[in-house]
Amino acid sequence: MINLSKIKTQSIKKRKNKIKIEDFSKISNDIEGLLPDVLAAKDIREFVKRLIKAHKEKKQIIVMIGAHVIKCGLNPLLIDLMEKKIITALAMTGSGVIHDTEVAMIGATSESVEEGIVDGTYGVAEETSVFINEAVNDSDKGFGEAVAKKIVESKLKYEKHSLLATAYKLNIPVTVHVAIGTDIIHMHPSFDAEKTGKSTGIDFKKFIEIVSKLDQGVIINFGSAVIMPEVFLKALNTARNLGFKIENLTTANFDMIYQYREKVNIVQRPVIKSGKGYNFTGHHEIMIPLLYYLINEELKWIKP
Repeated sequence: MINLSKIKTQSIKKRKNKIKIEDFSKISNDIEGLLPDVLAAKDIREFVKRLIKAHKEKKQIIVMIGAHVIKCGLNPLLIDLMEKKIITALAMTGSGVIHDTEVAMIGATSESVEEGIVDGTYGVAEETSVFINEAVNDSDKGFGEAVAKKIVESKLKYEKHSLLATAYKLNIPVTVHVAIGTDIIHMHPSFDAEKTGKSTGIDFKKFIEIVSKLDQGVIINFGSAVIMPEVFLKALNTARNLGFKIENLTTANFDMIYQYREKVNIVQRPVIKSGKGYNFTGHHEIMIPLLYYLINEELKWIKP
């Protein structure tokens, strides 16, 4: 039998401790004070400092988003970050364009898939598909620019709430990366696969050019589990293959669950040589406002 009386002990004063009371939450009137200086709370503070440093040094800060970010009602925060020149480029999935366009058109979006899939009425809204497909079909520009331009020129009632329209007006590049067959507008008679493929191909090249200027910059992925992490990794590799120096990146992934492609293509692989990657897990409607608040605290935009 093991004889525990022979265990060698040591004083707690000699032990190295990971957490000290100086790191604890503070009773405070603001979120900054409430966050303890440990684990993810410490990471998000550090990430924000790196982002602000890149902003002040006029480096690229690219934001990639999935559609759920828009459905969580977060356009106003991203629009404000574009207007304040924090976000220098925006990349989104095809479904993101759908929700953003509907917001601009009617001030609402996100139908019930569960109800519509039963009788085949899911995704058949005529106005959304005709508007986006015709914008792409009638243009020789990239997908993002084509739809953004049409939203602005059509003077849609709620265009001020649109990420695409804002980017277009501010001359911020916005690219759209479509996987054919994944979006409701691909089911409609107005859909032209050849023109959609060509326009999203233009945006891929445009995205590579944006990424080629990412040295010492920041790239953030908000809620795209597959498409944007894959597109980014290919764009980064292509730019490096063409001889562009892209080092000391700061990468961050924000999503509700931590998934494989986000982990390897955003947080790990791009910063193997230099830089740092971060992951923040939580609901978009909580995490993105938190990030916005911390950026604001650093730059002191909004006076209480």
